[in-house]
Amino acid sequence: MNEESRPWGWAAAAALLLMLALMPIRSYAAVPDTVIPVGRAVGIKLFSDGVVVVGTSEVATDTGNVNPAKDCGLKEGDIITHINATEVDSIEEVSALLQELEGQTMSIRAIRDDKQVQLTAQAVLCSSDSTYKLGAWVRDDTQGIGTVTYVDMNGSFGALGHGISDSDTGKLVDIRGGELYDTQIMGIEKGTSGKPGVMSGVIYYGKGTKLGEVTANTEEGIFGTVNRRFLERFQSEAIPVGFRQDVHKGQAFIRSDVSGEMRDYEIEIQKVDHTSLQKNKGMVIRVVDEELLKLTGGIVQGMSGSPIIQDGKLIGAVTHVFIQDSTKGYGIFIENMLEH
Repeated sequence: MNEESRPWGWAAAAALLLMLALMPIRSYAAVPDTVIPVGRAVGIKLFSDGVVVVGTSEVATDTGNVNPAKDCGLKEGDIITHINATEVDSIEEVSALLQELEGQTMSIRAIRDDKQVQLTAQAVLCSSDSTYKLGAWVRDDTQGIGTVTYVDMNGSFGALGHGISDSDTGKLVDIRGGELYDTQIMGIEKGTSGKPGVMSGVIYYGKGTKLGEVTANTEEGIFGTVNRRFLERFQSEAIPVGFRQDVHKGQAFIRSDVSGEMRDYEIEIQKVDHTSLQKNKGMVIRVVDEELLKLTGGIVQGMSGSPIIQDGKLIGAVTHVFIQDSTKGYGIFIENMLEH
């Protein structure tokens, strides 16, 4: 028997088993076989875990202008979580504590670059309205329009295919929760070279307009649970899930209600990248549907999350538009969202 065809001995077999044990094995056990592709635009409201500092400014006092926030070391992007021992999650809570302390020295606990910082500050009495102010512009929620990608049999949803970042700091918003609401698209600004297009609309926060709860904001999208009202108003069939090995170049479709009615629009998958370090940029797509090009010019802001369907399977979602060419954009493999 020659060397090439010799059977493996026990030592070789044991070595192979050890190698297999050490190799990372990808499991799809948590990924459902079928889900319902959605494509519906919704209003999204996220509540920050703490309040985000988006800037500082001087406060006019009887003795001159001062900037307590800057003086104590607060920086843009800091997330204030506590004043003294009290946890704060809203602008109203921060303001109430400042009035209660009446300019006394206070400790501020904040998160900066994923690390906790402790600062000492004193609010000052503003001469124009006689309220105590810190001189920090803060935000406690983020709002916008995006598209729901899928709903599974348990009512869990995934949307956007990318995380929601603070518009001032550019950082992923750390949330304590969020909500989905009815929205109405009022107009579409087409994308041009160097300027992405956008869907503009109205988010309805009135009674009976809530569609679901948001529980997570991640690099792969936002996730949560839709309510019965959403399920009753949205009727569609579940389809098989397509994994990345199923995705190929060529014809596919994106589902969207950007026109006011749910439609599938033809696209072309131009590139499939299984090795991309950015999970939400696994494929490059190009819009070829003439009706969608006439309506939007391609991909516009607000379409993020639109399901990508190929060969009758849900394979991904639209995530980004190319700034220099609005007919092109990126997509995320659906398994990266479903594995959340």
